[in-house]
Amino acid sequence: MLEVINLNKKYGENVVINNLNLKVNRGEIYGLIGHNGAGKTTLINIISGLLDCDSGLVLINDRKVSQKAKYLLGVAPQENIIYEYLTCWQNLAFFGALYGIKGRYLTTSIRRCLQIVSLWEVRDKLARFLSGGMQKRLNIAIALIHNPLLLILDEPTTGLDVSSRYEIWQLILGLKQQGVTILLTTHFLDEAEKLCDCVGILKGGKIVKQGSIPQLKSLIPAKELIHIQTDDEDQLIALAKQMGIPYRYYQGDLFFLMEREWDIREIITLFRGINIRGITKKDISLEHVYLEIMGEGN
Repeated sequence: MLEVINLNKKYGENVVINNLNLKVNRGEIYGLIGHNGAGKTTLINIISGLLDCDSGLVLINDRKVSQKAKYLLGVAPQENIIYEYLTCWQNLAFFGALYGIKGRYLTTSIRRCLQIVSLWEVRDKLARFLSGGMQKRLNIAIALIHNPLLLILDEPTTGLDVSSRYEIWQLILGLKQQGVTILLTTHFLDEAEKLCDCVGILKGGKIVKQGSIPQLKSLIPAKELIHIQTDDEDQLIALAKQMGIPYRYYQGDLFFLMEREWDIREIITLFRGINIRGITKKDISLEHVYLEIMGEGN
């Protein structure tokens, strides 16, 4: 559905996109994650046709990005593009008209989109009086008004409370079930892990790792992680090194990478002689993979 081939973009001497390659298959949710400044916004702007690349190619449904191909694409930017003094219905009518949608087809499209994002009951309410979560859903509805094959969601849950985030998650999963292909950017790694079929990690303007969640988790050489709290941390690390057990610091906490699952009694026996205050067993998550790839797990 979407293919980005050898894409490059510089601003002066600053390389923002560096020979980037990416492929999003039809019907999947592809998550794009990376630090601020990694190139996510520039990439989206190029895919959307808002910005020219220096070299490379972007294909949407095997077509080069063009005015015609743009109709295959819907974009819900991080900052809502809704008009606060228009109702939900009027917002969709306005943006639908921009796509040349008219008459009965426009009415049908508005109804369909409002029902998809669960805003039908508030269709005549001014957008300024909607909750933050509802405004995000209206923002997504606007991106869907012309029934695109590919939907770009740029950090769709930023600034929302937990309940509203989960509502957006369910909406995104529902869109996937309807056959919509989605490119999702997010800073929430749990969001990417929950929603995405494939995740690409963007660093220095290129995709440094990509794959399914199980494929990415396999990059961590362990079956589980053990966090041990102790005042004898140096002694604990020295003992682990003697036994060939690798360790990492994730978000400042010391974890040991275990090649198999251990029960608590085995761990206490393994590190006998160490004054242990607490033991926590953790499954490997996308967060650990991300920190490892970014070089922040040391």
